[in-house]
Amino acid sequence: MPTTGEAAVADAPNLLPGTPALFSYRQWEKLLPELAMRYKAAVPYPHIHLVNLFNEDIIVKIAEEFPKPHETEWTHYNHLNEKKLGNPKRDEFPRHIGELVDELNSSRFVEFLSRLTGIPGLLPDAMLEGGGMHQITRGGFLNIHADFSKHHYHHNWRRRCNLLIYLNKNWNPEWGGALELWDKTMTNCVEKIVPEYNHAVIFDTDAHSFHGHPDRLSCPPDVYRRSLALYYYTEDNDHKSVSRSTDYRPRPCDSKLKSTLIWLDKQALHLYSRAKVKFGFSDRLFSRVVRLLARNK
Repeated sequence: MPTTGEAAVADAPNLLPGTPALFSYRQWEKLLPELAMRYKAAVPYPHIHLVNLFNEDIIVKIAEEFPKPHETEWTHYNHLNEKKLGNPKRDEFPRHIGELVDELNSSRFVEFLSRLTGIPGLLPDAMLEGGGMHQITRGGFLNIHADFSKHHYHHNWRRRCNLLIYLNKNWNPEWGGALELWDKTMTNCVEKIVPEYNHAVIFDTDAHSFHGHPDRLSCPPDVYRRSLALYYYTEDNDHKSVSRSTDYRPRPCDSKLKSTLIWLDKQALHLYSRAKVKFGFSDRLFSRVVRLLARNK
């Protein structure tokens, strides 16, 4: 009979002998029928919130090596509908973060995800377009939205589901930052998920999967809301299907002025998204230009 360590390595054959598995396939695959039922039945749209999804020893190392706002080049998403930092560049990730991302894009994990969500033929995104490392500082936020529908560089890829992994040790719910899931009429927030350490959320992405954390963070200045985000796609060769950019929406409690500003910013981002598809530039390049202009001004 194999020891615990040997069983772990069997789950992750690419790891060196004696290295803990990043993800215990044997444990979680046994639960797939139950998880798939929970996922499909969830409201306001298919999703699941999982606790301790990954090996604790690895998550500790990932949290420790996660770069601070000044320790790597971040893309600054700073406009009326969001204020956050992102880095999708796999070759810039610290060791353990990179290894986990590689595992989450592996064929075995994508097959696991496909069985869990009931979406056949899922494709991983090695470019991590819009995903990768996310970090939000005090005062940051992300307005409620439904995600863009197609990959900006693989034009026949349709976005189907998200995986969000939270890395926030001792997160105080009073600081805000809970992931809000809203119904398709944007009338009610159906669920709030605190971004706690080693918690993960998987959910369908369609025109009505509204989510975000719209209230500004009130965490201490040296505390950050950290997460990893991976998005998965399927091939879509229907040339008549509409490509939708990120659809930000106001909440019922938002003022008319704020609702108008959310709409205007959404229109500007739609034009930016179309230009991005046409000319192929990256968010990082655009972020550099905007910050340079701001400094010169």
